[in-house]
Amino acid sequence: MKHVLVVDDSRIMRNIVKDTFGLLKMPCNYIEASNGDDALNLLLAHPIDIVLLDWNMPGLSGIEFLKTVRAMDQYKTIPIIMITSESGRLSVVEAIQAGVTAYITKPIDEKIFLEKLSKVLKTR
Repeated sequence: MKHVLVVDDSRIMRNIVKDTFGLLKMPCNYIEASNGDDALNLLLAHPIDIVLLDWNMPGLSGIEFLKTVRAMDQYKTIPIIMITSESGRLSVVEAIQAGVTAYITKPIDEKIFLEKLSKVLKTR
């Protein structure tokens, strides 16, 4: 069973992300956080296989969470998929340079989401 950390300050978006992930028909245990600070604490306390991460959140933002996690040896290779409304080229480049595994813009295109997620999971 995959342990999936879903991080978004919007409960509605967390539910949409979980519902879309569920289309893969893969048994999952979802752990949710509404900000980067809580997400970091949950990541450190639980076995997590993949992180689905928003950019804009109160406290520790998604990009700050990404940079913090990638600086930790034990999490250098954990798949982190950024799911965000930040669609500008500079944001995408910043996330790639910070080590994001995949980048998806909101609103979520189900087909693109599933393609990127499948590709990420196949490499694990």
